[in-house]
Amino acid sequence: MKNALGPIFVILMLLAIIGCSTTKGQNSTQTKTSGNSIEGTWEMISNYNYDNGQVTDTIPLEEGYRQIKMYYNGKVMWTRYVPTDSAEWFGYGSYSTTDTTLTEMLEYMSASMRKIANANMEWNMKLDLEKDRYSQIFTDADGEPISSENYKRLD
Repeated sequence: MKNALGPIFVILMLLAIIGCSTTKGQNSTQTKTSGNSIEGTWEMISNYNYDNGQVTDTIPLEEGYRQIKMYYNGKVMWTRYVPTDSAEWFGYGSYSTTDTTLTEMLEYMSASMRKIANANMEWNMKLDLEKDRYSQIFTDADGEPISSENYKRLD
């Protein structure tokens, strides 16, 4: 009888371990697509301007400019440093994604950001997401792209 308890104990322990483990980010409000996830830390690398749905300009960042975004567990936080601007730029809030959209709902932001924020502090953008890069694309009232911020994954 003592020998039969050994395998049963091992099986019960394995079931307990499997039952207690959870997937990282399981409670996130985002929809993961094609194995790609926006969860992580990102750095802006460029901007695009669009005309008639086509990229017309790629605008590189000026020397020393840094914008970092972090998406984790349904929360977003970002900060921007512009060497030629003494204003502070940052924000914090929640986010959600679908296959093609990114929505950020900020609840806290710098005074400079508050000056240009819309009334509900919500930004709805098109999302082009790959494993190690993404673009958040701003659109006009007809849904046509105007400009984008383009990011590379840091983590």
